[in-house]
Amino acid sequence: MSVSKFRDPNDGLAYQASAVRSMSPYPDRMAPLVDTARETARTKLEVALPRRWSHVQAVAAKACRIAAAVAEEDRDVLVAAAWLHDVGYSPDLIDTGFHSLDGGRWLRREHVDERIAALVAHHSCAWLEAEERGLGDVLVAEFPREESAVADALCFSDMTTGPDGQDFEVSERLAEIRSRYGPDHLVTRFIIKAEPEIGAAVRRTESRLAGRVP
Repeated sequence: MSVSKFRDPNDGLAYQASAVRSMSPYPDRMAPLVDTARETARTKLEVALPRRWSHVQAVAAKACRIAAAVAEEDRDVLVAAAWLHDVGYSPDLIDTGFHSLDGGRWLRREHVDERIAALVAHHSCAWLEAEERGLGDVLVAEFPREESAVADALCFSDMTTGPDGQDFEVSERLAEIRSRYGPDHLVTRFIIKAEPEIGAAVRRTESRLAGRVP
């Protein structure tokens, strides 16, 4: 499936009824962008990586539920990025082995909106993992890092959702990642380093949902 349709959220694609739609807080005119993201992620992950696909579906559903944390005009971007955030794990997209960068690069090659590609490339404090992998300068040179309510909400959606789609507190999710990878893995080192940033993004999102901060 070509993902070039991301460039025009009003291109006339029919919105398919789904559980995600029933939770959607954004207008139907935005739905084609999200539909295309969902189907792209499905194509890359559902068969090849079914457990990852379970996680991605739950992250996208959560992004729908918390979309009030971002401006209305950004909600389709948030949910589309949530569907696509782990696309770089797809076996046929692996290049560097760093899924955030590989996913962002592929989305760019497919002419996905640059903002969505950059959100994917930097999701959930990926710049800190890039440093652990010796790719920090590469990531920063190729993709701008957005510091915004959208980036925070994407991090919240990912980092409070388990590998099988479970709802977790952020501390539980980080502990699960450390346990899954083991104490000596670079992902564990990254998570330890990123924990303050991830926790802060989650708290900012919770505050926005409660109407305490813009």
